[in-house]
Amino acid sequence: MNQHAVDKKHALQCLVDILVKDGLVTPDYITGLINREQQSATYLGQGIAIPHGTPQSREFILETGIRLAHFPEGIIWDGENRIYLAVVIAAKSDEHLQVLQILTRALMHDVSEQVKNAKQPEQIIEILQAQPLSLTLHENLIQTEIESQDIEDLFWSASQILKKHNFVKCGFLSSLDPDQVIQLQDQIWSISSSKFVQQPAISIVKPRHALELGEKKLNTLVCIAANEQLDSQRFNRLIDILFNPEQVAQLDQTQAPNEIAKIIGADVIPDWPHRSVVLANAHGLHARPATHLVNLTKSAVDDGNFVSAKSLTRLLALGCKRGQTLRFIAEPETDAVEALDKVILAVQQGLGEEVEPIQSSDIKIEQSSEIPSHSKPLSSNTGIAASSGLAFGPVHVIKPKVYQYERMGLSVKVEKEKLDIALHAVKNNIHQVIAKSEVAEIKQIFQAHLEMLDDPDLINGVYQKINLNLSAPAAWHEHIEAAAKEQAALPDRLLAERATDLRDIGDRVLAQLCGEVIIEEPKEPYILIMYDVGPSDVARLNKDRVAGILTAVGGASAHSAIVARALGIPAIVGAGDQVLDIEQKSSLLINGDTGAFILNPNAQQIEQAKQERELQKKIREEAERHSQEPAITLDQHQIEIAANLGKVQATAHAIECGAEAIGLLRTELVFMAHSSAPSEATQEADYRIVLDALAGRPLVVRTLDVGGDKPLPYLPIAEEENPFLGLRGIRLTLRQPELLRQQLIALLKAADDRPLRIMFPMIGRVEEWRAAKAILDEVNAVHPCTNLQVGIMIEVPSAALLAPILAKEVDFFSIGTNDLTQYTLAIDRGHPILSAEADGLHPSILQLIDQTVKAAHKYGKWVGICGELAADPKAVPILMGLEVDELSMSPNSIPLVKAQIRTLNYSQAQVLAKRALECDSATAVRQLSEQEM
Repeated sequence: MNQHAVDKKHALQCLVDILVKDGLVTPDYITGLINREQQSATYLGQGIAIPHGTPQSREFILETGIRLAHFPEGIIWDGENRIYLAVVIAAKSDEHLQVLQILTRALMHDVSEQVKNAKQPEQIIEILQAQPLSLTLHENLIQTEIESQDIEDLFWSASQILKKHNFVKCGFLSSLDPDQVIQLQDQIWSISSSKFVQQPAISIVKPRHALELGEKKLNTLVCIAANEQLDSQRFNRLIDILFNPEQVAQLDQTQAPNEIAKIIGADVIPDWPHRSVVLANAHGLHARPATHLVNLTKSAVDDGNFVSAKSLTRLLALGCKRGQTLRFIAEPETDAVEALDKVILAVQQGLGEEVEPIQSSDIKIEQSSEIPSHSKPLSSNTGIAASSGLAFGPVHVIKPKVYQYERMGLSVKVEKEKLDIALHAVKNNIHQVIAKSEVAEIKQIFQAHLEMLDDPDLINGVYQKINLNLSAPAAWHEHIEAAAKEQAALPDRLLAERATDLRDIGDRVLAQLCGEVIIEEPKEPYILIMYDVGPSDVARLNKDRVAGILTAVGGASAHSAIVARALGIPAIVGAGDQVLDIEQKSSLLINGDTGAFILNPNAQQIEQAKQERELQKKIREEAERHSQEPAITLDQHQIEIAANLGKVQATAHAIECGAEAIGLLRTELVFMAHSSAPSEATQEADYRIVLDALAGRPLVVRTLDVGGDKPLPYLPIAEEENPFLGLRGIRLTLRQPELLRQQLIALLKAADDRPLRIMFPMIGRVEEWRAAKAILDEVNAVHPCTNLQVGIMIEVPSAALLAPILAKEVDFFSIGTNDLTQYTLAIDRGHPILSAEADGLHPSILQLIDQTVKAAHKYGKWVGICGELAADPKAVPILMGLEVDELSMSPNSIPLVKAQIRTLNYSQAQVLAKRALECDSATAVRQLSEQEM
C-alpha cells in the first residue's frame, strides 16, 4: 500500500524493486515489463493494470509470484486511463491466466471507486476475491441413459459435465473416491469433493441400467462440487427433496433430464422462440455494428445461458466473423418476441454498415446431406487391409478442414490471451481423453501430444509471430505447418510421425481458436472416410455407429489401423486421396481382410456381403460359445492361448473371452495410471487384482518398459536423437535399479506362490539379462516365490541371434513381433509411407522366430508370441507350424483364434511353415498361407 510514482516508467521500476526484494526476479526483469507495455498496454479496466514480462524475459524470473501495489494518487497508464492498483506478475509459464480469471470475475461489477479509495491490504483482497454464495442446479448438468460398467464410469460422466461448464478443473475426477460414496436413499447415492472446484455446482447422472454396489444398487448418482462459496440454503433444499420418498420415487422412474430438473428445483433450459441469421459485415461483429445491436436490444431480458445482446463487451468477445451464424432467442410472452424480426432484419442490413451479399464461399459449409445421383469413378478399389471384417453402408466423408480467420490480430495482448486460453482448453480435453480411454496405444499417443503442447520452443515461436501483429490462429497455423514440413522433410523415421502428430494438435488448437463446430456424425451406422484417422478423431469415434473405416493414407501399423483393431471396426487404410472425392451417403462395401472395397455395390454384391457378414457373425458367436475350451488341432496338438493386458481391471474380461493365461501384462500402463511413481504397496495391490482374477492361471509380466515412444512424466529422460535406439526398457531400469527392485518386490509379494512369470524387455545383450536376473535373485532370496519363471522378450534381432546362448539360462522366451519387425526391417511401424511394408510375416522375421524356438526347445524351454502377429489369421498356422507354444493377443481376438486352430492340422502347419521360410517376401508368405490353409 501507499506506493508513489511520478509516471508509468517510474511505477514499473517500483514494481520490479518489489519483486527483486522478495527474491522473485533479477533487476533485468524491468526490460520485460517495458517491452510488454510497448507492445500493448496492460491496462485491464476499473483502475487496475496487470504488468507482466514478455516470454523472452522469463529467464530473469527466479520464482513464480505475484505482488499487488496500490498507488493512491493514481498513474496515467495508457495515455488516458488512470490506474490505482498494479498487479505485477512474474510467471515462468502461463500461470498469469489464473490471475486473469480472478480479476475478470471481480470486474464483472464496478469496483473502480473501491479500488481507488482502498486504505488497507485486506480491502484489496476482498475486492478481488469477493464471490457471492452460489450453487448451480441446471438441466444442462443432468445426464441420463449412460452406458456404464461400474461407478467409475459415472464418476467420469459426472465430472465431465461439471468440467465442460467450467465448474471444476482438471484433477476433480481423480479426487472422487469410490470408498466415499454415500447412500442417500434406496438407489440414490452421492459423491462430493472440494478439490479443484471453481464454482459450486451439482451434476446428476443416471446409468442406463442400475449398477451393483456390493449387495445394493445405484440408479442415480449426485455429484457435488463444493467450496467455501457453497450456498448452503439451496443445498439443504436439494437434500430435503432427495430424502422425500415421493420425489425419490419420481426420480427413480424418469430418465428425462428436464423432468429430473423440475423435481429437484433446478433451472431448466428455456424453450424460447429463436431466429438465426448469417453475419454479412466484412469485418465481423466489431465495435460499430455491435454498438448498433446493443441499442436495438436495450429492453431485452438477460438469460445466463446466452451472451446478452445488451452487453457490448460480451458481443465483441464472441469474435463473430463474416459468414458465421448468430442465433437470437427471446423470452416468451414479452415484447422481445416481436423484436426478433427487427433484430434479424437489422443484422441482414449490416447493423449500420454497407454490406455485400453473402456468397456460398463466405460461409462455413457443412458436409452435404443430399443423396448423390452419381459418384466419381475410382482408379483403384483396393487399399491395405488393416482390421478384419466386412462392413457396408452409407459413407460419411470428413475432408481436411479449411479454417477461416483474420490474418492480422486485434492486439498482441488479446491474441496471446486467445492462444493461451485455447491451449488450456485443448490440454484439458486431452487429459479427459486419456482418463476415459482404455486403449493403451491411444493413451500413449495423447500423452505425446501433451508434451508437444508444453514445448516452450513451440509456444515461443507462435508468440514471435503474434508480436508481428498476426492473429492467434494465423500465427499458430503458420508456425505449426512450417515446423511439420521441416520435420517431415528430414530422412529420420521418427520425424515423419512427429510431423503428423504436430499437424493433429495444430488442428485441435486451430479449431478451438476458430470456434470450429465438429460435423455431427450420422445417426445410423456408416462407413467413415478420412484422409487419416488421427488421435483427435479417435476421441470422437462412436464404435456403435462407425461400421467401417477407409482412409487415404496409412499402413497396417498406423494409428488408424491400431485404433480400428482395438475397437473391432473393419478398416482399410492407404487407399489414396481419391477416396475423399466419394460423394456423401454413397453406398460403400469394404473388406478389411483383403483391402478391397466396392463403391455403390449392386444388389447382388450387397446381398453377398450381408450373407458373408452374417456368416462371420455366426462364426464369432459359435467361437464365443466355445471360447473356454482349449485350442487343440485336428491331430490333437494343443496351443496355449493367452491375453495381452494393459489395464489390470480388464483381467476378468480376458478370462471371459477364453484366455488361459495372461501372456503379457504391460506394467508401464500401471505406472502411467499414476501421477507420480507408484509405491511398492500400490503396485502390489494392482498386481494382486490380476492374480486374483486369474485364479491360478499363469501370469506373464513384463517389467517396466518406458522410454522411446512411452515416456513417464515423473521419470524424465534426456532428449535423445533416436529414442527407439536409446535408453528404453531394461536399459533404463538397469540404470534405475531401485525402481526395478521395488517393482520386483511388489510382484513377488503379490504372487503368494501363484504361477508368476517375469520377463525383461529390450534385452539385446547377454550382460543385460544377467544383470537383471541378479537383481531378481537378490529380491527372491528375501521374498521367495516358489512358482516363478524368469524369461526375456525377444524384440531385438541380437537377442534372437543369441537365443542358443540365452536359452541355457532363461526359463522362457516371449517374442514381441511388433518391435522385432521394425528393428529387423529398419522400418518404423508408424511411418505414414513405409509402415505397410513392416509386415511380421516377412521371411526374415520368420527365420528369427524359427531360430528362437529351436534354441528354446533344445533346452526344454517354452516360447510365446505376444505381438500383433499372434492374432493374424494368416500368421496363426505358420506360427503354429514353427512350433510356438503360446499365442498371446487382445482378449477380443481369442475366441476366433481358438476356433481357427481347431480347424487346422498340426503336421500340415509344420510343412507350411517350412515352405514359408523359403519365401522371398511377406506377400509371398501371405499368399502361401491363403492358398494352403
